[in-house]
Amino acid sequence: MPAGAAELPAPLTRSDFLEFDRKQAALGQLLFYDKILSGNRNIACATCHHPEFGTGDGLSLGIGEGGKGLGPGRLAGTGESRIKKRIPRNAPGLWNLGAKDLHTLFHDGRISIAETYENGFNSPAEEWLPEGFNSLLAAQAVFPLVAQFEMSGNPKENEIAGAVHDRIDAAWPILAKRVRVIPEYGQMFIEAFNHVESAEDVTIVEIANSLAAFQAIEWQSFDSPFDRYLAGDTEALSAQQKHGLDLFYGKAGCSSCHSGSLLSDQKFHALGLPPFGPGRTRRFDPMVRDTGRMAESDSLEDAYRFRTPMLRNVELTAPYGHNGAYPTLAGIIRHHLDPDGMLAKWDPKLAALPSAPWLEAIDFVVWSDSREMARQRLFRDVETIDLSDSEIGAIVDFMKALTGSDSVAFPPFGIPTSVPSGLPIDK
Repeated sequence: MPAGAAELPAPLTRSDFLEFDRKQAALGQLLFYDKILSGNRNIACATCHHPEFGTGDGLSLGIGEGGKGLGPGRLAGTGESRIKKRIPRNAPGLWNLGAKDLHTLFHDGRISIAETYENGFNSPAEEWLPEGFNSLLAAQAVFPLVAQFEMSGNPKENEIAGAVHDRIDAAWPILAKRVRVIPEYGQMFIEAFNHVESAEDVTIVEIANSLAAFQAIEWQSFDSPFDRYLAGDTEALSAQQKHGLDLFYGKAGCSSCHSGSLLSDQKFHALGLPPFGPGRTRRFDPMVRDTGRMAESDSLEDAYRFRTPMLRNVELTAPYGHNGAYPTLAGIIRHHLDPDGMLAKWDPKLAALPSAPWLEAIDFVVWSDSREMARQRLFRDVETIDLSDSEIGAIVDFMKALTGSDSVAFPPFGIPTSVPSGLPIDK
């Protein structure tokens, strides 16, 4: 390593992950691909987090409730059922979310392990979040189910959306009943959970714990060339990749945020990415913008800051950034190195946004707002670093060395051929 470079992290091993029950994971596999968990029974967790697209959807901003199709080819729908809003942020990959050290999730960190409430988590549901979740991942899993534009649907469309409109926790018992009255699911819960004696005992907690068990086991990945290199195999990386590693942990400064075994400090940083889409902001904020962590903390110092993503299998999870602003690794790296220069060059055509003419008026309203753009430039946590094209290429090659082998090619469960509800599976 060059002088002054950061130390390499310890190898990531199986002992760094929480243990989950395989029967619960097998149940979670079916639930993950089953549209029964959505308000209108037309979208599953897998619709936006599909293994075909690196556990994402290949879009800058996702198409949730009301959309049709899968991945970059997903359409925004038609008629009364068409989407009412784009998902405000990029669908993150699901790799290694069962890690023991993981304490914060979502781009804005709106759910984290904390003693704020008796349920053990700080979340949008506050004290209304049930107790009994087996992990942070399980607690996170219940929120997309009740998000209007993701899975629950719009008020008056179904009983789930209507219940959410009353109070966030009112919908979860309805979803749980939907699942447990299906005989195959009911029996699987009885077999997977010791405390479940009959289907009537199944709640959203058991559903979420099953979803977490599946995701944690299915997308656990630490068999990349980089992982082998950390474990002592000095031949695991090519000369070009080793050069990229030296830059990543040295001159380029990548490891100042992408640190530790998970390659994330789990903190929040402002990169000044090109803004577009509906965004997420503070309640009662009249502007279409994304204020990042500030929307959750209500602290000005968190303005436009987003959580550092983990990087295992990052090659598979394009596009990049909290809003998917860049379609390539080279693009997002160049932005880290020169935010203002890349903003000046950025073209809205780089955003992977399925056509939705009725939403175009707000798609790039922030991008065209000179005052808001000037405001965002005041919050910047990265400084310009001068790297050559060949050095950037070396970092890209190193990041490709973070891609797993068998963990990617041969996941433990895969995509089921059918689900107990009988609803179609997105494949």
